[in-house]
Amino acid sequence: MIRIGIDIGGTFTDFVAWREGEDEVVLSFKLPSSPPNFDRTVCEGFDRIIDAMKPGADEAVMLMHGTTVSTNMVIERAGSRLGLLTTEGFHDIMGLQRLRLKDPTGLFNDRPTPLVPRQFVFPVAGRIDAHGREIEELDEVAIAEAARQAEKAGIESIAIAFINSFRNAGHERRAREIVQKTVPGMDVSLSSDIWPQIGEYERALIALLNSFVKKRMSDYLTAIEDHMASRHGRAHLFVTQSNGGAMSTAEAKREPVHTLLSGPASGVAAASFLGRLAKIDDLLTFDMGGTSTDMSLIRYGQPTVSRDAEVGDFPLSMPVTGIEAIGAGGGSVIAVRDGVLSVGPQSTQSYPGPACYGRGGTRPALTDAYLLCNYIDEKHFLGGQMPLDRDAAVRAMQPVADALDISIEAAAEAAIRVATANMVAAVMPYLARLGMNPEVLSMVLFGGAGGVHGPLLAAEIGVPRIVVPQTSSVFCAFGGLISALTHDVVENVHRRSLAGGALATALDRLESEARAWLAEQIDARMILDTDIEYVAAMRYAGQSFDIDVVLDASARAGNVEAAFALFHAEHKRLYSHSDPDAAVEFMTLRARIRGSLAGPKGTGRKRMSSGSTRQLAARDLRIGGEFHANASAFHRDGMDADDAIPGPAIIEQDDATTLVPPGFVARLGAQRELIIERQD
Repeated sequence: MIRIGIDIGGTFTDFVAWREGEDEVVLSFKLPSSPPNFDRTVCEGFDRIIDAMKPGADEAVMLMHGTTVSTNMVIERAGSRLGLLTTEGFHDIMGLQRLRLKDPTGLFNDRPTPLVPRQFVFPVAGRIDAHGREIEELDEVAIAEAARQAEKAGIESIAIAFINSFRNAGHERRAREIVQKTVPGMDVSLSSDIWPQIGEYERALIALLNSFVKKRMSDYLTAIEDHMASRHGRAHLFVTQSNGGAMSTAEAKREPVHTLLSGPASGVAAASFLGRLAKIDDLLTFDMGGTSTDMSLIRYGQPTVSRDAEVGDFPLSMPVTGIEAIGAGGGSVIAVRDGVLSVGPQSTQSYPGPACYGRGGTRPALTDAYLLCNYIDEKHFLGGQMPLDRDAAVRAMQPVADALDISIEAAAEAAIRVATANMVAAVMPYLARLGMNPEVLSMVLFGGAGGVHGPLLAAEIGVPRIVVPQTSSVFCAFGGLISALTHDVVENVHRRSLAGGALATALDRLESEARAWLAEQIDARMILDTDIEYVAAMRYAGQSFDIDVVLDASARAGNVEAAFALFHAEHKRLYSHSDPDAAVEFMTLRARIRGSLAGPKGTGRKRMSSGSTRQLAARDLRIGGEFHANASAFHRDGMDADDAIPGPAIIEQDDATTLVPPGFVARLGAQRELIIERQD
């Protein structure tokens, strides 16, 4: 079997490949992304791998694809024309939202424009109460009429979200039958199918997001599947999910809402894998590409889970890998506005890209600043496949330097410091919310610019150890090689007694549903191992917000008091307070199943470069406002296990560059990862 991992970024698309029987990655490379036709680059890279690895006719090829297609559709509002069926009295649910404003003190605040216009929201009579009992019959005539109106208006997809359908989905399912009978071929998404939870707005929004991206996502995946089939008869496409796992293409076409954060989540899964190999439990991931930087926390070897993610203007209240996104990447535009130097969030994108790419770009970007500060080498960028234009970077940076009345090199270094400050301003509150001190964390750097800028952030916030995987520039794609088939199922248990074995019974029910999902994804013979994690959302009675608690074996067996004790401990860790005598209530129960597949045992490649020269020409560096003349530079492939490289220094490989800051020393780890540690 061959496994292929692909991750689409705003600037580059990354590819890695592994063949069963190998311990490490066999092949890795990057290609420029091709927006808006991202499938073109995916197919080009797939062809390159097939031509290089020449799979046998009976050899399975499994492609795990992390994609931003659905995310970009939401951000750009470029999805399907939508309609919404909702309960009578909830006509304005999408406009009212949660009556919250992002900036309550702003004079020009407004709520995001809903995905569905008010005239295409169809309220219908019929009511389920909070206990799941029908208290008003469904108006089936009104539903049929709404379907006809939707068809006449050119609506492509209808979401159905009725009040309390998380308790009883009967009305939603009946409404779907009527819509599809009235307008055959109309696409329908049910809120109770996708994520049955309390919160009528959040549940309706998830159904709308699913409908919004469904058609284009299906067309995109079909185009890739068809191309793969034309090249190899046993090629199978899977899509990585926002929870860090993967699912079949059929599932992704049916519920593409699960792919909205798939790319960044794969990188976190890969970092968790590396942490287990290196025996490092608590990690802060730093994934910096051309457009943005994503950070995430891994505690006790497991990625943190969030139910407060956002995609574009909208909350995504499903369990996803917790990621903090910052509008700073290698393509972030450097500008002076009203005398103030700024970096991002605007990006030069893949085309034309930073000025130094030589594609006609004239606006300076962070990559231009890296080049002017000598962090990267214009002759060996991407192993020499993409030489950079220093003169173009100078021309682009000149207006910034003139506006600040400083040299071009000083302007470049100042822009890097501003970008670092922006990152500090984002990461410190993020870690505080999670109750973590950066001084006890190790930082894993990946993405095209991760090894360059990540060390600067680590030095600034006090992280003592930096880890840079050998395949750092394609690490999100590597996540596809180790991703398990993963699925979350949820049941609302608020106001239900879970004593006397009811807790164990409910968890058994969730387990059965999770195992049924896994059985639909792939031939069971390809699954090496199955793991199930159980989580309860709990709160003190009377509180408005709940927290997730991972249940241990005792709670899993039905011991409610053991679950309460776990809740008190987690509340204490997060908020430095707990009240063991206070009443606790369950909100939801969740089960996450993971089906592990064959994959590499390491995170690197046996050979990353055509050359292995250890020491490169020295270069002058500007770091943190200081000038460092003749700093050392090394090629990573030429390093030995006993090498210790003190900063400031540069360590290069064909597809990435790593900066060793002053006060740190770099060594090789067991996976040939770079371990860069602060020296006291």
